[in-house]
Amino acid sequence: MQWRRRHHARCGLLPALALSLLASTASAGTVDVVDATGTRIAHVDASRWCIVWNHSVAGFEVSDCYELRDDQMVLSRSHQPDFAAGLGHIAGRGTQRSDGAGGYWIEGIDEVVPGNCYRLRVGSAFVDHRIVAGDTTISLSALAAGESVAIRAGTATKGKRTC
Repeated sequence: MQWRRRHHARCGLLPALALSLLASTASAGTVDVVDATGTRIAHVDASRWCIVWNHSVAGFEVSDCYELRDDQMVLSRSHQPDFAAGLGHIAGRGTQRSDGAGGYWIEGIDEVVPGNCYRLRVGSAFVDHRIVAGDTTISLSALAAGESVAIRAGTATKGKRTC
């Protein structure tokens, strides 16, 4: 009898664990980049990613990092190596801290992106706008330099993302 109780307990645990893993997979995020005609030009499966580019004047790398939280695209943090033109920390918008190399991170920005989508005018090869998600890097400048694109993100439960 004792063996049967443990056996049944394990049988109940394994399906629950499998469902938990499937639920985690189903809620994984996706990021799509579409051109002005609505054609997808880039795609990455990620719940966290950064849009990275080279500053058009100073040339150094800048990063805006996003994540999906409860099916919402959120700007979570930004890395800026300098206070060059157009950059800087705005009081009340996250917390600035040193990156230890002369630049800084702005953490805890936590701004929801309306509609889980925003438009970006993609820069030249010098600017090299790109999506970085883990080990994946996709150069948007190589795909659509000078064009307006929509960066859309969400999960299977969020539905169509538009902007």
